[in-house]
Amino acid sequence: MIDVLQKLLAFAVTLGVLITFHELGHYFVARLAGVKVLRFSIGFGRVVWSRRVGPDATEWAISAVPLGGYVKMVDEREGETAPGDRPRAFNRQSVWKRSAIVAAGPLANLLLAVLLFTGTYLAGVPGQRAVLASPPEASPAAAAGLATGDVVTAVDGSASSSIWVCRSFVTWCRASRRRSLGSRRAMPSSPSTASRCARRPTLRP
Repeated sequence: MIDVLQKLLAFAVTLGVLITFHELGHYFVARLAGVKVLRFSIGFGRVVWSRRVGPDATEWAISAVPLGGYVKMVDEREGETAPGDRPRAFNRQSVWKRSAIVAAGPLANLLLAVLLFTGTYLAGVPGQRAVLASPPEASPAAAAGLATGDVVTAVDGSASSSIWVCRSFVTWCRASRRRSLGSRRAMPSSPSTASRCARRPTLRP
């Protein structure tokens, strides 16, 4: 039950972030285009909480059904509009401004995806360590002193403990390219380096 609740909460938070960025895209471009925004809502249906902010007294709201959101702008096609707001109505803007406002939501989500992937790439993600199994007898790895439980710490002189990088190293070796692999012993001992490729290197995650 707790696991289900955690998944539902994670889904709600993820959806909320996506919706918020999407609607903020519409909102900011509408403001830049000079369109008056009446309401910025996360969710549909009855308003649960709201507050008016800014020179246009835009209503920022959270609604009862959190499966979407909307930005309500002044539009003469949707009802009576005050004379002072008519020049700022959405329907009176040029086709380029209206197109920009409509496209801003998806573009905001695209920007969010780029930022998240960039942050993940810079911060890194947890991965499996490259822990070696026992090397074949009379192999270059065995001659270099590699043993069961050694952890790869560098590949071709570059620090790395990722099993994916190590597997790429094995692929390069099979193509007869000379590379070096550094490792550290699980128990206190001096690190070792294999400067040649084993014929059948074995890796254990």
